[in-house]
Amino acid sequence: MTVLPGLDCNHVVELVTDLLDGDLDAVTARRVEQHLTECPGCDAYVEQIHRTVGALGGATVEGLSPQAQQELVHAFRTFHRGA
Repeated sequence: MTVLPGLDCNHVVELVTDLLDGDLDAVTARRVEQHLTECPGCDAYVEQIHRTVGALGGATVEGLSPQAQQELVHAFRTFHRGA
């Protein structure tokens, strides 16, 4: 994935998964990393996502209690973007 000049916080949020998976081209990865050195909010966000993936990345549905499964399904069904 390549992003043109003008990388802002919204771009970083959109690219965080590709960044953490190592799926960005070298130019875009450098631009994201540069943005992170200049933006403490985005840096904290990316670090939080990195820690969350590290903690929960190996979680499976089978490892969740039936109640937790139901709560997650309910949360996804009732989630509204921008709400």
